[in-house]
Amino acid sequence: MKTSSRRRITATSDRSGLAGYEKSVGPLDVVVKELRDELGAPLVAYIAGVKETRAVHEWAEGVREIRNSSREQRLRIALRVAVLIAERDRPATVQAWFQGLNPKLSDRSPARLLREAADVEEAGRAILDAARAFSSVG
Repeated sequence: MKTSSRRRITATSDRSGLAGYEKSVGPLDVVVKELRDELGAPLVAYIAGVKETRAVHEWAEGVREIRNSSREQRLRIALRVAVLIAERDRPATVQAWFQGLNPKLSDRSPARLLREAADVEEAGRAILDAARAFSSVG
């Protein structure tokens, strides 16, 4: 009996983050809309490296294109992480997690790391690892 419950836990753990991944590969306007709903337009603008929230709203409504591929990648990673954390925590916790100093990220905030990363893919992996660690303990 213990073996079967262990399998269930493992199967659930293996699927952890799948919903975030699936959402993050969708249409970009939907990605931005969901991210804006989860984090708020100011934080999304910060992560994307833009000075105004108007750009975020226009991306979400599909009236403005994101022409920078690294900006798009940052937003997709941010949504993936936000959904992962939101599976277990409230929206305020998700926002705080993105803004807080994280010991797994050399005491940098995930939002700042995403915004300033020269290698977005590497930063994304580190942030996803930190988010998984956070989600596993709450």
